[in-house]
Amino acid sequence: NTELSNYLKRCVEGNRHFNLAVGIKPGTLSNGLKYSLATGNWGDQKKAMSSTAGVSQVLNRYTFASTLSHLRRTNTPIGRDGKLAKPRQLHNTHWGLVCPAETPEGQACGLVKNLSLMCYVSVGSPSEPLIEFMINRGMEVVEEYEPLRYPHATKIFVNGVWVGVHQDPKHLVSQVLDTRRKSYLQFEVSLVRDIRDREFKVFSDAGRVMRPVFTVQQEDDHETGIPKGSLVLTKDLVNKLAKEQAEPPEDPSMRIGWEGLIRAGAIEYLDAEEEETAMICMTPEDLDLYRLQ
Repeated sequence: NTELSNYLKRCVEGNRHFNLAVGIKPGTLSNGLKYSLATGNWGDQKKAMSSTAGVSQVLNRYTFASTLSHLRRTNTPIGRDGKLAKPRQLHNTHWGLVCPAETPEGQACGLVKNLSLMCYVSVGSPSEPLIEFMINRGMEVVEEYEPLRYPHATKIFVNGVWVGVHQDPKHLVSQVLDTRRKSYLQFEVSLVRDIRDREFKVFSDAGRVMRPVFTVQQEDDHETGIPKGSLVLTKDLVNKLAKEQAEPPEDPSMRIGWEGLIRAGAIEYLDAEEEETAMICMTPEDLDLYRLQ
C-alpha cells in the first residue's frame, strides 16, 4: 500500500498518467497469496498475530472416511482455553444437520463439529425470477400496496426484503411449492408460510444448512395416481434405481440418481426455517396414522 501511494504521489507531482502494472509489483500479490495458502494464516505476513488461522488446511488423506470427515468439518471461533460447557454441548437445533457423535476429544471438544452426511449447504440462486413469477401469480408490489384497502393481505418477503402482498396466500404458496417440486424452481429455495403473522417468506440466499426429506402427497394426485398421505417415491422409481445400479446406462444424462429423485419431487431439501413450519413423520407408522385421519 505504501509502495502504491508513493508511486501515485510521484505521478501526481510529475503530472503523469497512472499505470497500475508499474505501481503494483506482481510479486507482492503472489508472495502474499503463497504465504497465506502455505501457512493457513489469512492476512498480511507482518500482522500474522491478528490474522485468522487455519483458513487453508492440507486435506487429510489418512483413510477415505477421514477425508470425508475433514471435508465436512465446521469450526466455532471461540477460544479453546475457555472452560465454558454451554457452547460445547449438543443443542436440539443441530438435529439432522450436525453429527451428534463426531467431534474431537480434549480442548476442541464440541467446538469443532461435522455436518451430517446428507446435510447440504445452499449455494444461492438469483431472486429476480422468483419475484417475477409471483407478480404474474397476482402478487401486488409493495410500492402499489394500499394498507387501508387490504388490511388482511399476506406480506411476501424474499431474502428478508418485503417485496409485495397477496390476497390469496394459500393458493400462491401451493403454486410456488408445486413449481419447486416440478424442478422449475431451484430445489434449494426455501418457502416458509407463517399463517399467524400473515407472512410468506422465501429464501434463495447462500449459506443455509438443509437436509433432505421424503415428500408426502398432500392431496390425491389424479395425474400420477398417488393417493393423499403416500410417499411421492413410488415402487416404480425404486425399481428403476435398482436396475440402474445393477447395469449403469452408457449415456450419463439418462441416469436417474439422486438428482433424478429431486427432479421427480420425491425428495425435498428443507432448511431450519422451513422445517419449523413442516410436519415431519419420524416413522412409517406415523404416516399410517396420518392416512387414517
